[in-house]
Amino acid sequence: MSESSRPVAAAATRPPDPYAADDLQLLDPRKVGMACFLCSEAAFFTTLLVAYGLYVGQDTIGPTPAEALSLPLVSINTLLLLSSSGTIAWALKARQDARRKSCCIYLGITILLGALFLVGTSIEWRGLIYDQGLTLGRNLFGSTFFTLVGFHAIHVGIGLILLMIVMILEARELLAPDSVAPELVGWYWHFVDGVWLVVFGVVYVLGR
Repeated sequence: MSESSRPVAAAATRPPDPYAADDLQLLDPRKVGMACFLCSEAAFFTTLLVAYGLYVGQDTIGPTPAEALSLPLVSINTLLLLSSSGTIAWALKARQDARRKSCCIYLGITILLGALFLVGTSIEWRGLIYDQGLTLGRNLFGSTFFTLVGFHAIHVGIGLILLMIVMILEARELLAPDSVAPELVGWYWHFVDGVWLVVFGVVYVLGR
């Protein structure tokens, strides 16, 4: 065997490299980016939740969570937001099945449910501020509560804007069938809903 043929023969008998590019299904960088973003957001909300848990019950002046928070109103709000997780899932399924009209309808329902959630939050805040006298600077409860719930409401608002953009693009047939944008917005919306479940449990159930 000649010297030049030895490397070729060795390469032919060498076991495949498990990390070779041809042997891997590369991850979509857009999905990786969204996953990393949601992880950072989870850390952010965890910090706010821990701060709320540390300071709740430490006030010397009222109102306290038990005095101020209305569980029936927030329960309705929670039901609205959880329902929107179902409608966004149906929207994504309809898109996979090439049912564009159904996808837009479910997206519209999701937007409506999210908007109603924000309306319920504004009603709750009005009662807390004007009826209970609870403000951001009133006590530790007010500071941590409005910061935590306020940032969540901002995230819901951002999600609604993203959903409206996706719905408009989908209705005008401007999104490619293989576009990952609707799926990534769905991830974000499910994340917002999941965060609210934790907030509801910590603030309105355990923290009362």
